[in-house]
Amino acid sequence: MSNIAAPVGDDVNPDKAQEQLGSRPDAQLVDVRTRGEWERVGVPDLSGLGKSPIFLEWQVAPTMQVAPDFLDRLEAELKARGLGHDTPLYFLCRSGVRSAAAASAAAAAGFTETHNVVEGFEGPASAPPPAGWRARGLPCTQF
Repeated sequence: MSNIAAPVGDDVNPDKAQEQLGSRPDAQLVDVRTRGEWERVGVPDLSGLGKSPIFLEWQVAPTMQVAPDFLDRLEAELKARGLGHDTPLYFLCRSGVRSAAAASAAAAAGFTETHNVVEGFEGPASAPPPAGWRARGLPCTQF
């Protein structure tokens, strides 16, 4: 599943994702990191936008296998929020790699607007600072 090639919307940096989440009432942030990452590192705080992230592990520790029910859980979470396959989705992981795979899988499953937050929450190790949601000073909180 993680190697699915499908059309994905524009890659966006964290600032652009935050802007879109604020200007588009139905836009959702899908944090696909692991529970351990959410607990140790923190999470985006969307409360100022009147929103909360969707927390769905793309890969499950300790094996880091792709969660076989990821797309079903995504659909259920959107449905619980009164949203559907046409919802603008912004996928976030630590560095932008897992989130790209999750966004591609969602696009292949019929979600019509998926975006990868390219720098992720912490930024790729090779990226010059400030890279990532947290380093850019975007709102964060503890899980």
